[in-house]
Amino acid sequence: MTEAIAPVSAADYLARHEAKGLLRFLTCGSVDDGKSTLIGRLLYDTKLLFEDQLATLASDSRKHGTTGDELDFALLVDGLAAEREQGITIDVAYRFFATERRKFIVADTPGHEQYTRNMATGASNSDVAVILVDARKGILTQTRRHSFIVSLLGLKDVVLAVNKIDLMDYSQSVFDQIVADYRAFAAEFGFRTLVPIPISARHGDNVIARSVHTPWYEGPSLLDHLDTLDVESVAQTRPFRLPVQWVNRPNLNFRGFSGTVASGTVRVGEAVVVAGSGATSRVASIVTADGELPQAGAGQAVTLTLEDEIDASRGDVIAAANARPDVSDQFAAHLIWMHEDSLLPGRPYLMKIGTRTVVMSVTEIKHRVDVNSFQKLAAKTLALNDVAVVNIATHDPIALDPFAEIPQTGAFIVIDRMTNQTVGAGMVDFGLRRATNVHWQALDVSKASRSGLKQQKPAVLWFTGLSGAGKSTIANLVEKRLNALGRHTYLLDGDNVRHGLNKDLGFTDADRVENIRRVAEVARLMVDAGLIVLVSFISPFRAERQMARELLEAGEFIEIFVDTPLAVAEERDVKGLYKRARAGLIQNFTGIDSPYEPPLDPEITIESGALAAEAAAERIFAFLLQNGYLG
Repeated sequence: MTEAIAPVSAADYLARHEAKGLLRFLTCGSVDDGKSTLIGRLLYDTKLLFEDQLATLASDSRKHGTTGDELDFALLVDGLAAEREQGITIDVAYRFFATERRKFIVADTPGHEQYTRNMATGASNSDVAVILVDARKGILTQTRRHSFIVSLLGLKDVVLAVNKIDLMDYSQSVFDQIVADYRAFAAEFGFRTLVPIPISARHGDNVIARSVHTPWYEGPSLLDHLDTLDVESVAQTRPFRLPVQWVNRPNLNFRGFSGTVASGTVRVGEAVVVAGSGATSRVASIVTADGELPQAGAGQAVTLTLEDEIDASRGDVIAAANARPDVSDQFAAHLIWMHEDSLLPGRPYLMKIGTRTVVMSVTEIKHRVDVNSFQKLAAKTLALNDVAVVNIATHDPIALDPFAEIPQTGAFIVIDRMTNQTVGAGMVDFGLRRATNVHWQALDVSKASRSGLKQQKPAVLWFTGLSGAGKSTIANLVEKRLNALGRHTYLLDGDNVRHGLNKDLGFTDADRVENIRRVAEVARLMVDAGLIVLVSFISPFRAERQMARELLEAGEFIEIFVDTPLAVAEERDVKGLYKRARAGLIQNFTGIDSPYEPPLDPEITIESGALAAEAAAERIFAFLLQNGYLG
């Protein structure tokens, strides 16, 4: 008599499911290597598709499929119309499935070079990389590029899936040659595990079970390997880090610091430190949605209460007192540029690291990496998909760790300040400790005392507009008027400064950014001396004018837009520059083949085509008088 099997309750099933570990992995490689097909096969063979999904897949396979009468599993993942029409993956597609042992989130990333940034996004959220290679083609350029980015993003566990082995008659020699070629160029990447598996994603060979077609292969199937790979314990052994997401203060009797543990473990009673301030305390309690815990580890969302009242806020990092992160405003990093507009050294961007966002700029591009040959190449800017080693400066010191040691507090993204788009992703290499040795020297004579002697309020009058707009003419008239009243001024003119301070700079976008950065720093020093500084520069980019504004205190930066139509400026052409630019004799000329971004909200707008220079100067003088700049 067969013994009855006791039914499993829904609560028991859910509890067992919640207790499973989670593994994130991505599929990557060159175009048409079968990444989407592999994921579709995994979903199908693990029986996670409903009948209506199978019916839709069958219908889509007849309309868009590339596998004849068979199901085209790639269509389960390729959801965009453009993807189905072209038969390629464009965006990153995430899918969830589970086995008896583990839960999985898999990212299907595009193979096209044009969408390398999407691949990097998928890799940044993964624990394991499954790199596919078409057995017919072997190692390709994009295989090398994706492998390099995988190593750069700190993924240590790699599966080399040699796909379409069925089209090579399940040849062991073909498989062995591809594996040897891959190991040769990936030897320096430092992968912890590299497991090669011959597969046929279309037919399911070695995907969830060993295939009879490859009796010479003695390793695990892909799913068996992913099911048993140990990646969870690594994050637990790293030093404790908790980026503070918010300060939890529901009432006067409770104050906790909430966030997700990025790495390591923390226990009640352990000593911790707020990295930025250096304030130390001990953990009084670890509070979660399910109650208090004696300890918490990487990946858990917690609220820490401390024994002492110390100051910490969103963006701070609470760390183990005996294993603190670096705190610096300068560091070296690897940077992947992910936008069509080039990175320009010196230009201010936003950087988000953990829960903190700060202003940053690239101070030096040390070299660009050719991801095909891995050569180090000189570069002045970075274009879309470029990978480089750079030095970065931040406006304020930040807590950070080398990415190789703690990825969660060593990874950051770069955001364009004007568009709020993510334009880059980076990995911290190490802090530049010399930066922390440079401190402000305390001086007894202040800006207030210097400006008081001059009986004026220091400021920068920043004149911007096209070449020939009349900026220098108007600025010169304003200075003459101020000088006649005994005011202390200085005029920084674009042409004059290029004869000395900036004579080493050209007129590329990168040089223009550095040109304005230097002038803004000089203007700040002059304001500190108590002067009224007149700056007459085309300064074509809003980002650099905003950077100059932020160097000064509120009310010290007065943007004056000399608004002159291009046709009017070109008709004046006192220096003959427009004529030469139109003839192709001058490259990167603003208004002709280099853009000008007009101010969005200047303090003063001068329509120079309709207003004489003397009247414009009088209007600016009246502004200074009415707003208390002249004492």
